[in-house]
Amino acid sequence: MSVATTGTDIPWNKPVRQKKTVGDWAATVTINGLIILVVIATVYPLWFVVMASISNPNSVAAGSVTLLPKDVTFIGYQKVFANARIWQGYVNTIIYSVVGTAVNMLVTIPVAFALSRREFKARRLIMFLFTVTMFIAGGLVPSYILYKNLGINNTMWVFILPGAVSVYNVIVARSFFDTSIPEELHDAAQIDGLSYIGYFVKIVLPLSSAILAVIGLYYFVGHWNDFMTGLIFITDDTKQPLQVVLQQLLLVAQGTGTNVDAAAQQQAADQIKFGIIIVSTLPLLVAYPFLQKYFDKGVMLGAVKG
Repeated sequence: MSVATTGTDIPWNKPVRQKKTVGDWAATVTINGLIILVVIATVYPLWFVVMASISNPNSVAAGSVTLLPKDVTFIGYQKVFANARIWQGYVNTIIYSVVGTAVNMLVTIPVAFALSRREFKARRLIMFLFTVTMFIAGGLVPSYILYKNLGINNTMWVFILPGAVSVYNVIVARSFFDTSIPEELHDAAQIDGLSYIGYFVKIVLPLSSAILAVIGLYYFVGHWNDFMTGLIFITDDTKQPLQVVLQQLLLVAQGTGTNVDAAAQQQAADQIKFGIIIVSTLPLLVAYPFLQKYFDKGVMLGAVKG
Protein backbone atom coordinates (compact mmCIF):
# COMPACT_ATOMS: atom_id res chain seq x y z
CA MET A 1 0.00 0.00 0.00
CA SER A 2 1.53 3.30 -1.10
CA VAL A 3 1.12 6.62 0.63
CA ALA A 4 0.82 9.72 -1.54
CA THR A 5 3.06 12.60 -0.60
CA THR A 6 2.83 16.26 -1.43
CA GLY A 7 5.62 18.66 -2.26
CA THR A 8 5.48 20.11 1.23
CA ASP A 9 6.17 16.70 2.76
CA ILE A 10 9.47 16.31 0.92
CA PRO A 11 12.19 17.07 3.47
CA TRP A 12 14.58 18.68 0.99
CA ASN A 13 12.01 21.40 0.27
CA LYS A 14 12.39 22.68 3.82
CA PRO A 15 15.26 25.01 4.68
CA VAL A 16 17.85 23.42 6.88
CA ARG A 17 18.99 25.58 9.75
CA GLN A 18 22.40 24.83 11.10
CA LYS A 19 22.87 25.38 14.79
CA LYS A 20 25.49 27.94 15.64
CA THR A 21 28.40 26.67 17.65
CA VAL A 22 30.04 28.50 20.50
CA GLY A 23 32.78 29.59 18.13
CA ASP A 24 30.23 31.08 15.72
CA TRP A 25 28.59 33.07 18.51
CA ALA A 26 31.98 34.26 19.75
CA ALA A 27 33.00 35.38 16.24
CA THR A 28 29.67 37.21 15.75
CA VAL A 29 29.93 39.01 19.07
CA THR A 30 33.56 39.94 18.42
CA ILE A 31 32.91 41.27 14.91
CA ASN A 32 29.85 43.25 16.00
CA GLY A 33 31.75 44.65 18.96
CA LEU A 34 34.62 45.77 16.73
CA ILE A 35 32.18 47.40 14.30
CA ILE A 36 30.50 49.28 17.15
CA LEU A 37 33.86 50.50 18.43
CA VAL A 38 34.89 51.68 14.96
CA VAL A 39 31.58 53.52 14.52
CA ILE A 40 31.95 55.22 17.91
CA ALA A 41 35.56 56.17 17.19
CA THR A 42 34.48 57.65 13.85
CA VAL A 43 31.26 59.43 14.83
CA TYR A 44 32.03 60.68 18.34
CA PRO A 45 34.78 63.19 17.43
CA LEU A 46 32.44 64.84 14.93
CA TRP A 47 29.59 64.80 17.45
CA PHE A 48 31.87 66.34 20.09
CA VAL A 49 32.89 69.14 17.73
CA VAL A 50 29.21 69.90 17.01
CA MET A 51 28.37 69.98 20.73
CA ALA A 52 31.47 72.03 21.58
CA SER A 53 30.66 74.57 18.86
CA ILE A 54 27.37 75.47 20.61
CA SER A 55 28.60 75.16 24.20
CA ASN A 56 30.09 77.69 26.58
CA PRO A 57 33.88 77.79 26.11
CA ASN A 58 34.40 77.47 29.89
CA SER A 59 32.41 74.23 29.93
CA VAL A 60 34.40 72.86 26.99
CA ALA A 61 37.70 73.79 28.65
CA ALA A 62 36.58 72.17 31.92
CA GLY A 63 35.72 68.92 30.13
CA SER A 64 32.02 69.11 30.98
CA VAL A 65 30.90 68.68 27.37
CA THR A 66 30.66 65.01 26.43
CA LEU A 67 27.40 63.97 24.77
CA LEU A 68 25.23 67.07 25.20
CA PRO A 69 26.02 70.80 25.03
CA LYS A 70 26.43 72.91 28.16
CA ASP A 71 25.21 76.52 28.39
CA VAL A 72 24.22 76.70 24.74
CA THR A 73 25.64 79.67 22.86
CA PHE A 74 26.10 80.46 19.18
CA ILE A 75 28.75 83.15 19.62
CA GLY A 76 31.27 81.14 17.58
CA TYR A 77 28.99 80.93 14.56
CA GLN A 78 28.03 84.59 14.94
CA LYS A 79 31.66 85.66 14.78
CA VAL A 80 32.36 83.36 11.85
CA PHE A 81 29.44 84.51 9.73
CA ALA A 82 29.79 88.17 10.71
CA ASN A 83 32.94 88.29 8.61
CA ALA A 84 32.09 89.21 5.01
CA ARG A 85 35.17 87.34 3.75
CA ILE A 86 33.55 84.06 4.84
CA TRP A 87 30.77 84.51 2.29
CA GLN A 88 33.24 85.54 -0.41
CA GLY A 89 35.32 82.46 0.38
CA TYR A 90 32.23 80.27 0.18
CA VAL A 91 31.33 81.67 -3.24
CA ASN A 92 34.90 81.21 -4.49
CA THR A 93 35.13 77.64 -3.24
CA ILE A 94 31.77 76.70 -4.74
CA ILE A 95 32.85 78.13 -8.11
CA TYR A 96 36.25 76.42 -7.99
CA SER A 97 34.72 73.10 -6.92
CA VAL A 98 31.85 73.04 -9.43
CA VAL A 99 33.83 74.30 -12.43
CA GLY A 100 36.87 72.23 -11.49
CA THR A 101 34.84 69.05 -11.10
CA ALA A 102 33.11 69.66 -14.45
CA VAL A 103 36.46 70.08 -16.20
CA ASN A 104 37.84 67.01 -14.44
CA MET A 105 34.93 64.87 -15.56
CA LEU A 106 35.01 66.18 -19.14
CA VAL A 107 38.67 65.18 -19.39
CA THR A 108 38.98 62.09 -17.17
CA ILE A 109 36.01 60.03 -18.35
CA PRO A 110 36.71 60.23 -22.14
CA VAL A 111 40.41 59.55 -21.50
CA ALA A 112 39.58 56.51 -19.36
CA PHE A 113 37.15 55.21 -21.98
CA ALA A 114 39.71 55.60 -24.77
CA LEU A 115 42.37 53.80 -22.73
CA SER A 116 39.95 50.94 -22.04
CA ARG A 117 39.54 50.15 -25.75
CA ARG A 118 41.77 47.24 -26.75
CA GLU A 119 41.88 48.35 -30.38
CA PHE A 120 43.58 51.59 -29.34
CA LYS A 121 47.20 50.62 -30.07
CA ALA A 122 48.89 53.41 -28.13
CA ARG A 123 46.97 52.87 -24.91
CA ARG A 124 49.78 51.01 -23.11
CA LEU A 125 52.35 53.70 -23.92
CA ILE A 126 50.01 56.52 -22.88
CA MET A 127 49.05 54.70 -19.67
CA PHE A 128 52.75 54.23 -18.88
CA LEU A 129 53.40 57.95 -19.35
CA PHE A 130 50.42 58.77 -17.15
CA THR A 131 51.61 56.40 -14.44
CA VAL A 132 55.10 57.94 -14.40
CA THR A 133 53.60 61.25 -13.29
CA MET A 134 52.30 59.55 -10.14
CA PHE A 135 55.86 58.94 -8.96
CA ILE A 136 57.84 61.80 -10.51
CA ALA A 137 56.85 65.45 -10.08
CA GLY A 138 58.65 68.72 -10.71
CA GLY A 139 58.16 70.11 -7.22
CA LEU A 140 56.80 73.35 -5.84
CA VAL A 141 59.26 75.87 -7.29
CA PRO A 142 59.13 74.55 -10.90
CA SER A 143 55.34 74.41 -10.62
CA TYR A 144 55.20 78.01 -9.44
CA ILE A 145 57.42 79.16 -12.33
CA LEU A 146 55.36 77.17 -14.84
CA TYR A 147 52.06 78.59 -13.59
CA LYS A 148 53.50 82.09 -13.64
CA ASN A 149 54.67 81.69 -17.25
CA LEU A 150 51.26 80.33 -18.20
CA GLY A 151 49.62 83.35 -16.58
CA ILE A 152 47.32 81.38 -14.30
CA ASN A 153 48.80 82.48 -10.98
CA ASN A 154 46.31 84.51 -8.94
CA THR A 155 43.40 83.32 -11.12
CA MET A 156 40.72 80.69 -10.66
CA TRP A 157 42.38 78.54 -13.33
CA VAL A 158 45.26 77.68 -11.01
CA PHE A 159 42.72 75.59 -9.05
CA ILE A 160 41.38 73.87 -12.18
CA LEU A 161 43.88 73.35 -14.99
CA PRO A 162 46.92 71.83 -13.17
CA GLY A 163 44.79 69.04 -11.72
CA ALA A 164 42.45 68.54 -14.68
CA VAL A 165 43.38 64.84 -14.81
CA SER A 166 43.99 62.56 -11.86
CA VAL A 167 45.84 59.44 -12.95
CA TYR A 168 44.38 57.48 -10.04
CA ASN A 169 40.83 58.34 -11.12
CA VAL A 170 41.69 57.50 -14.74
CA ILE A 171 42.86 54.05 -13.64
CA VAL A 172 39.69 53.46 -11.60
CA ALA A 173 37.40 54.59 -14.43
CA ARG A 174 39.35 52.63 -17.04
CA SER A 175 39.05 49.46 -14.96
CA PHE A 176 35.31 50.04 -14.70
CA PHE A 177 34.88 50.46 -18.47
CA ASP A 178 37.16 47.49 -19.13
CA THR A 179 35.39 45.03 -16.82
CA SER A 180 31.81 46.26 -16.36
CA ILE A 181 30.71 47.29 -19.86
CA PRO A 182 30.17 44.16 -22.03
CA GLU A 183 31.98 44.21 -25.35
CA GLU A 184 28.82 42.82 -26.98
CA LEU A 185 27.23 46.25 -26.50
CA HIS A 186 29.89 47.78 -28.73
CA ASP A 187 29.35 45.10 -31.36
CA ALA A 188 25.62 45.80 -31.33
CA ALA A 189 26.25 49.55 -31.53
CA GLN A 190 28.48 49.05 -34.58
CA ILE A 191 25.77 47.02 -36.27
CA ASP A 192 23.34 49.90 -35.63
CA GLY A 193 25.83 52.31 -37.17
CA LEU A 194 26.91 54.15 -34.01
CA SER A 195 30.33 55.78 -33.96
CA TYR A 196 32.64 55.60 -30.96
CA ILE A 197 31.32 58.96 -29.76
CA GLY A 198 27.73 57.84 -30.17
CA TYR A 199 28.45 54.57 -28.37
CA PHE A 200 30.16 56.45 -25.55
CA VAL A 201 27.44 59.07 -25.11
CA LYS A 202 24.31 56.97 -25.71
CA ILE A 203 25.29 53.62 -24.19
CA VAL A 204 28.38 53.79 -21.98
CA LEU A 205 27.60 56.93 -19.97
CA PRO A 206 24.02 55.91 -19.02
CA LEU A 207 25.40 52.61 -17.71
CA SER A 208 28.17 54.31 -15.71
CA SER A 209 26.23 56.37 -13.17
CA ALA A 210 27.95 54.63 -10.25
CA ILE A 211 31.51 55.33 -11.36
CA LEU A 212 30.59 58.86 -12.48
CA ALA A 213 29.26 59.61 -8.99
CA VAL A 214 32.39 58.20 -7.36
CA ILE A 215 34.86 60.07 -9.57
CA GLY A 216 32.82 63.26 -9.30
CA LEU A 217 32.79 62.98 -5.51
CA TYR A 218 36.55 62.40 -5.42
CA TYR A 219 37.18 65.49 -7.50
CA PHE A 220 34.66 67.69 -5.68
CA VAL A 221 36.05 66.83 -2.24
CA GLY A 222 39.58 67.47 -3.52
CA HIS A 223 38.66 70.93 -4.79
CA TRP A 224 36.64 71.75 -1.68
CA ASN A 225 39.52 70.84 0.66
CA ASP A 226 42.23 72.44 -1.47
CA PHE A 227 44.18 74.66 0.90
CA MET A 228 47.75 74.80 -0.39
CA THR A 229 46.86 76.12 -3.85
CA GLY A 230 45.16 79.20 -2.45
CA LEU A 231 47.86 79.73 0.16
CA ILE A 232 50.76 79.63 -2.34
CA PHE A 233 49.42 80.76 -5.70
CA ILE A 234 46.71 83.31 -4.75
CA THR A 235 47.64 86.75 -3.39
CA ASP A 236 44.34 88.53 -4.02
CA ASP A 237 42.17 88.24 -0.90
CA THR A 238 38.98 88.40 -2.97
CA LYS A 239 39.98 85.19 -4.79
CA GLN A 240 40.96 83.14 -1.75
CA PRO A 241 39.03 79.87 -1.20
CA LEU A 242 37.09 79.19 1.96
CA GLN A 243 39.82 77.05 3.55
CA VAL A 244 42.40 79.86 3.44
CA VAL A 245 39.87 82.44 4.66
CA LEU A 246 38.97 80.25 7.64
CA GLN A 247 42.64 79.68 8.45
CA GLN A 248 43.32 83.41 8.41
CA LEU A 249 40.26 84.08 10.57
CA LEU A 250 41.45 81.52 13.09
CA LEU A 251 44.92 83.09 13.21
CA VAL A 252 43.39 86.50 13.87
CA ALA A 253 41.21 85.05 16.63
CA GLN A 254 44.27 83.48 18.27
CA GLY A 255 46.29 86.69 18.08
CA THR A 256 48.27 87.73 21.11
CA GLY A 257 46.33 89.93 23.52
CA THR A 258 47.01 91.57 26.84
CA ASN A 259 47.46 89.58 30.04
CA VAL A 260 44.01 90.70 31.20
CA ASP A 261 42.02 89.38 28.24
CA ALA A 262 44.35 86.58 27.10
CA ALA A 263 42.21 83.85 28.67
CA ALA A 264 38.96 85.24 27.26
CA GLN A 265 40.57 85.67 23.85
CA GLN A 266 41.75 82.05 23.85
CA GLN A 267 38.26 80.84 24.78
CA ALA A 268 36.75 82.88 21.95
CA ALA A 269 39.36 81.46 19.59
CA ASP A 270 38.43 77.91 20.63
CA GLN A 271 34.76 78.64 20.03
CA ILE A 272 35.53 80.06 16.58
CA LYS A 273 37.73 77.03 15.84
CA PHE A 274 34.88 74.59 16.43
CA GLY A 275 32.52 76.74 14.37
CA ILE A 276 35.02 76.84 11.51
CA ILE A 277 35.27 73.04 11.45
CA ILE A 278 31.50 72.69 11.10
CA VAL A 279 31.19 75.49 8.54
CA SER A 280 33.89 74.03 6.29
CA THR A 281 32.65 70.43 6.39
CA LEU A 282 28.86 70.87 6.49
CA PRO A 283 28.27 70.89 2.69
CA LEU A 284 30.15 67.62 2.25
CA LEU A 285 28.35 66.03 5.21
CA VAL A 286 25.01 66.99 3.66
CA ALA A 287 25.87 65.78 0.16
CA TYR A 288 27.60 62.49 0.99
CA PRO A 289 24.54 60.47 2.19
CA PHE A 290 22.85 61.02 -1.19
CA LEU A 291 25.92 59.68 -3.03
CA GLN A 292 26.85 56.86 -0.68
CA LYS A 293 25.05 54.10 -2.61
CA TYR A 294 26.82 55.11 -5.82
CA PHE A 295 30.10 55.45 -3.94
CA ASP A 296 30.02 51.92 -2.55
CA LYS A 297 28.97 50.35 -5.86
CA GLY A 298 31.34 52.39 -7.99
CA VAL A 299 34.41 51.72 -5.86
CA MET A 300 33.85 47.96 -6.00
CA LEU A 301 33.11 47.90 -9.73
CA GLY A 302 36.04 50.12 -10.59
CA ALA A 303 38.58 48.49 -8.33
CA VAL A 304 37.97 44.77 -8.90
CA LYS A 305 39.09 43.17 -12.13
CA GLY A 306 38.14 39.72 -13.27
